[in-house]
Amino acid sequence: MIAPDAHLLDANALIALCWPSHEHHGRMLAWFKTHAVQGWATCAMTQGAFVRVVLQPAFSGSAAAKITVNDAAELLLRNTSHTQHRFVNLDFGFAEVLATCTGGLYGHRQITDAWLLTAAIKSGMRLLSFDAGIPSLLATQAERQAHISSP
Repeated sequence: MIAPDAHLLDANALIALCWPSHEHHGRMLAWFKTHAVQGWATCAMTQGAFVRVVLQPAFSGSAAAKITVNDAAELLLRNTSHTQHRFVNLDFGFAEVLATCTGGLYGHRQITDAWLLTAAIKSGMRLLSFDAGIPSLLATQAERQAHISSP
């Protein structure tokens, strides 16, 4: 059973949680210490983005500290083995995304966010994100407060 205050982390929140040198790691860690007990989740999209981003040499900082796929996978799997972690399936199509996003979709940069927001809502969770643009996907302040959080 998923707690009513459980959260689906977007890729940036997941990276900030798992990567100690990330600029928002302290903020995410503080959020996690307070909220993880209520449940938190990832999905195929956020896990894939995590691995893709941490493998980029520009992200890890130097060629000497090159991160391998196995390194990224180990870090991801170690964190998602947390007892309150859940995996959210993306078992819906774009029609449901359009129906969920009552504020409308206006551009290509919103598609992934809209998909994650729909996944969170369908799973009875809130989407956790640093992205200030996500609230525009929902038409009302009440919807935003019910379905979106920031760390």
